[in-house]
Amino acid sequence: MKVAVVGAGIIGVTTAFELSALGHEVTVFERRGAVAAQASFANAGVVAPGYVTPWAAPGMPWKVLQQLLSRDAPVRFGGLDALRQLPWMWRWWRACRPQVYAANRTAMHRLAHFSRDRLLELTRTLRLEYEQMPGFVVLLRGDRDLQRAQGGLALLRDFGVAHELVDGVRCRQIEPGLNPEVALHAAIHLPQDGVGNCRHFAHLLKAEAQRLGARFRFDTLVAEISPGPRPVVTTFTGERSEFDAAVICAGVQANALLRGLGLKLPLAPIHGYSVTAPVRHRDSPVHIGPRAALVDERYKVAISRLGQRIRVSGGAEIGGRIDHLAMAPLRTLYRVLDDWFPGAVLAREAQHWKGARPMLPDGPPVLGESGAPGVWLNLGHGSSGWALACGSARALAERISGREAPLDMSGLTLARWR
Repeated sequence: MKVAVVGAGIIGVTTAFELSALGHEVTVFERRGAVAAQASFANAGVVAPGYVTPWAAPGMPWKVLQQLLSRDAPVRFGGLDALRQLPWMWRWWRACRPQVYAANRTAMHRLAHFSRDRLLELTRTLRLEYEQMPGFVVLLRGDRDLQRAQGGLALLRDFGVAHELVDGVRCRQIEPGLNPEVALHAAIHLPQDGVGNCRHFAHLLKAEAQRLGARFRFDTLVAEISPGPRPVVTTFTGERSEFDAAVICAGVQANALLRGLGLKLPLAPIHGYSVTAPVRHRDSPVHIGPRAALVDERYKVAISRLGQRIRVSGGAEIGGRIDHLAMAPLRTLYRVLDDWFPGAVLAREAQHWKGARPMLPDGPPVLGESGAPGVWLNLGHGSSGWALACGSARALAERISGREAPLDMSGLTLARWR
């Protein structure tokens, strides 16, 4: 089959590879000049299936309201632009009901574990190196943080996720670079989870897809997809190409294409921030910075080791503009980094980044048929795109090939929005 893939972020690249690996003739259309140039460019890099969870959770609306005026609030509103997201926020609030959350959490957990297995398989069989390191630690500063983590610990036990609740002393043995002067009550260690450079992986997998025959057309913006037995992809230059199937993996840019298909999917950009800087004293015998990946549970900030760089990521900004870097979330990232690893990076060489996470209000992505003939969807992975990409791509490629999906797709298809 001739298959078009629209979008070359981590979701589009993995989709293109899996389709090519199953023998399809793949053409990828990407509006930017390279793969992983937007939401996949500088994310945290954490692959932790046990902590992939819907943002829409019981108690979350109250937590957001409580923290709104805090200088380090994990969730912020980007001025008046946030008013445009009121319908999305209403759906998010509705999805915070316990029974809805439980179903969505189960679906995301199932996909995340399948995705990690597929990522590890690709890493092994293709011999990929993308600054990956095993180990993920959730830092709990005080007893109150530990109490708030009890629900997450119960879920880890229920789902059989390998983890260990450790005290501060043991945590500093796992991550010896942690600042000994900062109070650390406890931590959750997930040894089978870890970190990797999402953008680097995307470039490696693009090369593998090309080796299998996939074509990547960069600087090419798709204006319309006409559904049918032979869907037609039309670019903004007026070029029209026929395919046997088309897959939309275009993140938040997918909304315009969906409207052309008569689909109303509540897909919104929730902005996240990151700071990436070189490690100071690279040749020092003392361990500098994290070994792998950590998250400060109180501030919802991740700190990741990517080779000789450290990346600190976090924040959820509703509304706002992608081209406007707010200083408040960046200050929070620097503050958390300085708490745990003071002086670990060359701050003057730091790179600041803001990305638009394509998020659905209930949490899970949408995979599978769009309802329009010949058009398929791989959308809405939010902040978990890197953790869910390989599994989503494999499941979708199998379905497009006329085979059964390799995992239970309940809660992951468009059916839940019909």
